[in-house]
Amino acid sequence: MKIVVYHAEECDRKKCTTVKLGKQGKVKVVTKLNMVPTGSIILDPYSPKSLSREDKGTVMEKGLVGLDCSWKKLAKVPYRLKTGKNSRSLPFMIAANPTNYGKPCILSTAEAIAASFYIIGFKDIAIDIMSQFKWGPHFLKLNEELLEAYSKARSSLEVVKIQNEFIN
Repeated sequence: MKIVVYHAEECDRKKCTTVKLGKQGKVKVVTKLNMVPTGSIILDPYSPKSLSREDKGTVMEKGLVGLDCSWKKLAKVPYRLKTGKNSRSLPFMIAANPTNYGKPCILSTAEAIAASFYIIGFKDIAIDIMSQFKWGPHFLKLNEELLEAYSKARSSLEVVKIQNEFIN
């Protein structure tokens, strides 16, 4: 499966989860839009549709794309990456990365990619990605109940329903 990360080069490379995953061959890091696979699922926190098991086939066939850019500058991510029928948001989870530990929904790129694979049914890939970071397994443990529930949901609507029940 293709795992591609569009890297906006706005971070401290020493702390960057994308750089580490790229060096280890877990993801392909790209800095140009034309290198993003056409038809792939693009993780966009502002997408109105949540990622779900429905997206498994598309991820297997076309790939998954993460966006690695500053949360403060996310609105400036190129328009082409943030729109389209294949953009998906992730449901509520708590970050475990050292920069945003305990903050809801502000995941590192590695956390977002791992959560995506867990949700669509590839728990082993999620575990492998998070095992690259000393805090990574804690992310999966911290969100285990939610990730399990999200992975059993049949559709985006069910994922959102589970999220809303948890939040309320």
